[in-house]
Amino acid sequence: MSEIHGFADEGFGPVADAFQDNFTRGSETGAACAIYHRGRLVVDLHGGTADTATGRPWNTDTVAVAFSVTKGLTALCGYIAQQRGLLEFDAPVTSLWPEFGAHGKEGTTIRDVFAHRAGLVALDTDLTLQDVSQWAPVIRAIEAQSPQWKPGTDFAYHALTFGWLTGEILRRATGLRPHKLLAEYLSTPLAADAWIGIPAAVESRVATIHPAPQDTGPAARALFEKVMSMPALIRSVTLGGALPAGFLDGGPADFNSPAVHAMEIPAANGIMSATALARIYGAAVSTVDGTPQLLSDQSITDALTPRSSGEGWPGVLTPPGIRYSTGFIINGFPGQPLLSDLSFGHDGANGSLGFADTGAEIGFGYLNNQMANPGDERANRLTAALRHSLETSR
Repeated sequence: MSEIHGFADEGFGPVADAFQDNFTRGSETGAACAIYHRGRLVVDLHGGTADTATGRPWNTDTVAVAFSVTKGLTALCGYIAQQRGLLEFDAPVTSLWPEFGAHGKEGTTIRDVFAHRAGLVALDTDLTLQDVSQWAPVIRAIEAQSPQWKPGTDFAYHALTFGWLTGEILRRATGLRPHKLLAEYLSTPLAADAWIGIPAAVESRVATIHPAPQDTGPAARALFEKVMSMPALIRSVTLGGALPAGFLDGGPADFNSPAVHAMEIPAANGIMSATALARIYGAAVSTVDGTPQLLSDQSITDALTPRSSGEGWPGVLTPPGIRYSTGFIINGFPGQPLLSDLSFGHDGANGSLGFADTGAEIGFGYLNNQMANPGDERANRLTAALRHSLETSR
């Protein structure tokens, strides 16, 4: 049984119990969970192994690839930029990025992009890892792309293109690419260990990602066959072959590669600590250590407003019941219930999760280094325990 380190304040013991239970069940290799409540760190837990090959333990300095949790931090930057008068979500993308409007994309709004309604799930251009590392080739491919549907009329998860779409909009609006924007808007003012593209000195702290336990059951086989029948889905997560479909293949584009860690893949390779993730979301809805609340009441209301729900475009898989606001997953998604209907955030491919809850003034961060199978319940056990803790303390 893995030894758990850290603390959970009085009243939050159920979260510590759930965190330990994930290890007891054999669901975890290494993990961390942190919670801010009304601006105060009340849970900060870690345990297990950061790298099984070397036996390196997960400690207070360990950081991890957060996968699509990164999207939520990008969305927070978008809201802060709007509050500063630098962009307007309901304006056309072309108001900031004129070259985007070619090939039937001229009517796309910035909100369409953030709410997965842009119709640019997959690109026709076959990209290389070098292209991905250079930013501009992906932007040119987006400009040359025709949408898969009329923008604004349907939705589907933009697994990787989301990062370059939102990132280029924000670059045009603020003058900062995502790695610098995250640092200026979130990481530096909050003293939070969170990066998109890590400095070389941080590499030794990164947890090694381990594959999910193999599932050979009939449901898993049926899902695999369905995925393989969806070429747009495959292209959406590989950018036409630049990246491995499952993120891990042992090659140069493997998400355990230091080269990939140093790149700017702004929908998927954010690297951070669970404490930083919780701190950022906590600061979104409350004052943290004297830093004023990041989001205005108007922004929070908007972040909780559903923009995309239902069956979605049939070219990719859409989880039943999922609801997207402008950049966030919001409560009501059966596969990943958050704390309440006042919660907004984002999950990641390894089952990681970050969210804010404005009613309870909660910032939640959970990271791990073992990829998730469908139906993964690790984060759900933690959020259920948090919900129980708050309900019993009233």
